[in-house]
Amino acid sequence: MFSSNLSNFSQGVNTAFIVILGIIGFFLVGLTAVLIYFIVKYRASKHPVASQVSGNTTLEIIWTLIPLLLVLGMFYFGWVAWKPMESRPPRNAMHIKTTARMWNWSFTYENGKVTDTLYIPVGLPVALDMEALDVIHSLYIPVFRIKKDIVPGTPRLTWFIANSPGSYDLFCTEYCGLQHSTMITLVKALPGEDFEAWYASLDTTSAQSTVQIAPPASEEGRKLIKQVGCTACHTTDGTRLVGPTYKGLFGKTEIVITGKEERTITVDEAYIRTSILDPNKDIVKGYTKGLMLSYGNQLNEEEIQKIIDYLRTLQ
Repeated sequence: MFSSNLSNFSQGVNTAFIVILGIIGFFLVGLTAVLIYFIVKYRASKHPVASQVSGNTTLEIIWTLIPLLLVLGMFYFGWVAWKPMESRPPRNAMHIKTTARMWNWSFTYENGKVTDTLYIPVGLPVALDMEALDVIHSLYIPVFRIKKDIVPGTPRLTWFIANSPGSYDLFCTEYCGLQHSTMITLVKALPGEDFEAWYASLDTTSAQSTVQIAPPASEEGRKLIKQVGCTACHTTDGTRLVGPTYKGLFGKTEIVITGKEERTITVDEAYIRTSILDPNKDIVKGYTKGLMLSYGNQLNEEEIQKIIDYLRTLQ
């Protein structure tokens, strides 16, 4: 764990952690030993009457200065590790728009490609331009020693350089609602040539085919609902979650609450489109209003139609 040097910031954070842990460990053992010594030496059976002890100015100065110096030392190592993280990313950094919402991550690349997994090149700086669409989230990549809170309405930025190829966990570490624990994805660090091949490919699942065959709209719709995080709240197998299941949804009769009025509707294209763009207009009875935000800023009309085409297949 401590020898991990998977990003350009790992060593500084590791050093600060080891120094602080070492100081804590030293005083844990030392103070415990002194405590046990005093308990034995000055036990009541040996000293039934406590004698008055006058103050010792020298001792008080020592036990004030030493902790002060230790705290300043720990602060120094923490500052040295933190300061580079807050510096501006290099000019050649690849900027990736990172969107956090309940309860998924979305990554938009400079060429327009959008994924729910973070793909990055090894050895090159990557800058994450982060935004939260609903509540406070916190991006955390443990092996890279990167953690950054993302506040709605406040653009945030963090950057790093991955030193080794591999697949690593990315978490949200700020409690953000019912499905907070499912807000997990992966960082896939690829060697230069592999990343370039993936980046140039039309299909994010394959960087090897030179001839791309466009998948049916329904298949693209399936990828879209996963990509933008719909599956965090809706299932496709009939199981109830935060929102209604997609299985058998299209064409189904539902009772919805519109304002304060109950009405019966049939789930058709118009209803699905409204639910994506204005999700709090018609709430299916038995579900909570306000948990879903509009996807109008993430999905265009063509993508919405592909999602509708996919939902048609889940009968």
